[in-house]
Amino acid sequence: MFVKKLGIDLGTANSVVFVQGEGIVLTEPTVVAIDVNNFTVIAVGLEAKEMIGKTPDNIVAKRPLRNGVIADSRVTEALLRYFFDKALGKSRFFKPDVVISVPAGITSVEERAVLKAANAVGARNVTLLPEPLLAALGAEMPIQTSSGNMIINMGGGTTEVAVISLDGVVEYESLRVAGDAINEAIISYMRKKKGLLIGEQTAEKIKIKIGSALEVKDPREMEVRGRDVGAGMPKSVVVNSNDIAKAVEWPLRSIIKSVQAVLEKTPPELSADIIDRGMVMSGGTAMLRNLDKLFSRATGVPAHVADDPLFCVVKGTGIALDLIEEGSRKFSFNRDFRR
Repeated sequence: MFVKKLGIDLGTANSVVFVQGEGIVLTEPTVVAIDVNNFTVIAVGLEAKEMIGKTPDNIVAKRPLRNGVIADSRVTEALLRYFFDKALGKSRFFKPDVVISVPAGITSVEERAVLKAANAVGARNVTLLPEPLLAALGAEMPIQTSSGNMIINMGGGTTEVAVISLDGVVEYESLRVAGDAINEAIISYMRKKKGLLIGEQTAEKIKIKIGSALEVKDPREMEVRGRDVGAGMPKSVVVNSNDIAKAVEWPLRSIIKSVQAVLEKTPPELSADIIDRGMVMSGGTAMLRNLDKLFSRATGVPAHVADDPLFCVVKGTGIALDLIEEGSRKFSFNRDFRR
């Protein structure tokens, strides 16, 4: 009864922490700033994100996760310790039970890295569950029934497309193209077409403020400041939503191919359910304007964005914690997910 239970959506761009009985307690960018001279943590989360591209040589602001998996184990441990301290307090008599989201396409080596990091910072029991399953739980899809449910969870590093039935993943595709790839496409477009060098944070702001998956009649406009490619001097240009729609065409096309591949492999009986219910989109990238229209147009299947798409996975961890505790439904990481 004294053991706290945590759900962690450990994302490439943002991480969210859920405490059983309290709800969502923490939402922070997955960024850590470190002094490389003595490996001390300077800042974590939003404070560290604001340092990206602005630090002196001895301080590095970095993302410890790439494409949804751990790229730097020591920095990830620092990040998890910060989450544990913020959510539970620094003085803990009992180790918490933790559910952590991971990509469905995670390898056994990547899986062990997550377990090692969680155990190193004081977790008791660690359960890893695939993101699409948790996203579907958080989106309140009836995945315990025998009907077909299609979820497209688009985060910062990965896109997970899955068909779920009877609490299990029937077919899935795990694609390492998502929000970060869209940002990179915007950076590349601005350099090639507008002659302007911009950073990752500026690309993110453009995507959020005026980004669109389709060209529109009345595009939004935004002034963007950066460095002139030729002269090297500061420069500003005006871009609109239609420019961004052209910029992000390639990464979105890759995601659509994965959606189509999953639909082609789905058993006919489940396909009929998906056509009736449509596919649900979750994750931060799902909030890109007109993305649901693009997916519907490309696949012929209705698409809609879940309520609170950014928090579907972490809400799913909370539901999974309750269900595991009740013993009414058992969730385990099924290695058959991996190809």
